Amino acid sequence: MKLAASLLLLASGLFAQSTAQSAVQRAEALWKQRQYKDANAAFRQAVKDQPGDAALRVRWGLLLLERFNSGDAADLFNEALKLRKDYPPALLGLARVHAEDFDRRALDFTRKALEADPNLVEARELLAHLLLEDGDFEAAVGEADRIPASRQALAARATIELLHDRDASAWLSKMGDDSAAYARIARHFVLNRRYEEAIGFYRKAVAMDPLNLSAQSELGINLMRTGQDQEARRVLEAAHNAGFTDKPTSNSLRLLDSYKNFIVYTHPRYVLRLHKDEAELLRPYVEREMESALAVYDRKYGFQLPGPVTVEMYPDHEDFAVRTMGMPGLGALGVTFGLSIAMDSPSARKPGSFHWAGTLWHELSHAYVVSATRHRVPRWFTEGVSVFEETATRPEWREPITPEIAAALKRKLLLPISKLDRGFIRPSYPSQVAVSYFQAGRICDFIHERWGWPKLLSMMKNFSRVTATSSVIEKELALKPEEFDAQFLEWFGRQKLVEGKPDHDPALVMKRAAELISKGDRAGAEKALSALLWVYPVKDEELHRRLAALRGELGMWEGAAEEWRSVLALKTADPASAHFELARAYNELKRLDEAREAVLAALEIAPGYRPAQRLLLELNKPREERKR
Repeated sequence: MKLAASLLLLASGLFAQSTAQSAVQRAEALWKQRQYKDANAAFRQAVKDQPGDAALRVRWGLLLLERFNSGDAADLFNEALKLRKDYPPALLGLARVHAEDFDRRALDFTRKALEADPNLVEARELLAHLLLEDGDFEAAVGEADRIPASRQALAARATIELLHDRDASAWLSKMGDDSAAYARIARHFVLNRRYEEAIGFYRKAVAMDPLNLSAQSELGINLMRTGQDQEARRVLEAAHNAGFTDKPTSNSLRLLDSYKNFIVYTHPRYVLRLHKDEAELLRPYVEREMESALAVYDRKYGFQLPGPVTVEMYPDHEDFAVRTMGMPGLGALGVTFGLSIAMDSPSARKPGSFHWAGTLWHELSHAYVVSATRHRVPRWFTEGVSVFEETATRPEWREPITPEIAAALKRKLLLPISKLDRGFIRPSYPSQVAVSYFQAGRICDFIHERWGWPKLLSMMKNFSRVTATSSVIEKELALKPEEFDAQFLEWFGRQKLVEGKPDHDPALVMKRAAELISKGDRAGAEKALSALLWVYPVKDEELHRRLAALRGELGMWEGAAEEWRSVLALKTADPASAHFELARAYNELKRLDEAREAVLAALEIAPGYRPAQRLLLELNKPREERKR
């Protein structure tokens, strides 16, 4: 009896083990067949059958990571580490999760995986590419050369040559037709803001493997970034219909669908895409800033942009976020893809929290700098010049530093100029991206003050070739990078820094304007209210009415007319008075036909409106009888 029981127990155990193994095999087979939902269910069963198997949890995590579920994937990798401390594949899995978010922990986990298993090829491949993203080319070469047979390592070596505009054919030929390797090269070009070249490599990746849906999606997203919307839709729809339904793909298609709600205004030098609900209101303000900035930058940079620049303004911040998804180190206000700019509309932000005009000038500066340098410019320089330009023309736009930046400054967390780019790509503390923007801008302030604008232009010309920052500093400023850092910090230490929040609160500005009017300072009140147009010109009829009235009292009739048009664009509940006041402004400007049209619009709404009746009579008098 005991023997029979033992045999039955053994058989039961073998059956359970066989069942668990079959679940694992089924999961792997379904995964290979791209039946992801069924593969996920099979992995769940396999883990239930073998709860102590760390390797099984890692495999399941990798499936989830591939299928756009990094959160649950990370949980599984951490569970595996509890079962097997320092398990290399689990550490590598966490490194991949963090790499997607440009989190510095990606480097830490990759190195831990290699400490636990120096022969883990996938970890060394990832490390080579992470170092390459950081701009540490020498270290990236060192890692890649330790795995010479790896096509991902060959891709890293090819990328270094390509980014430096050197012949990479020797490395590319060894890669063969490896679609994933070509897609990895394309990703590096995206991170270096060289979108056209990225598109070329994504095309090759997709041609080599039409089932590389990740590359197909990235191709579509980058076609969108460069304004090639029709092809972008075809490519993204093909990827989505084939089952690649990650957030960037799905949201990009949704965004393309939403373009029917935008109005496009075309000018020889720019194209505006504004949402139909606010296009009429925003257009004059945006066009004025565009024309002013283009005139200033044409003169300062010494050339015109090679084509019209497109500006998209999104009233829904999530739509703007879709345009920037997968990009590291963004300030989340605007982004420039060569001659294409996407940014938040003022209505996408809390009133007073966003200076849209400053952002527009910032992004337009990028368009000039990246065009002049053929997209070879290092991140710190183009960001620094753009931050500098925000206030170079209008110093009153300078905002106080945030408490987070102030705290970083007190902790002396500024980076050496030779490593400043790293602060934008993979930050090591939460506010480092913002601190890097601030530092880059102040560095350009310092160079401008000490050497003048021509020196910044000379540096920009140097960066039209892939050149190390340290080399440009030595050539143009005759300083070693360490000497430059010391002189900058000495200069910076003497600067008066104003800490706090930007003073753009519309309610406070309106109150201050009222106080100025009570003191008889109408010009001061007009100036204060006009500044709000650069911040929050939307959803505030009272602002436009007050400003229009003030400008009329000051004899600023052109500006008054613009503000009454804004009142009408806001779909005011009292359009009759707005049409009448607009007619008054046109009359003062001697634009009589427009004045008649406006006053008739007022009378159509309110036929008994006596002031409008009197104005119409006046407008219909013969010229010699009109009031002078």
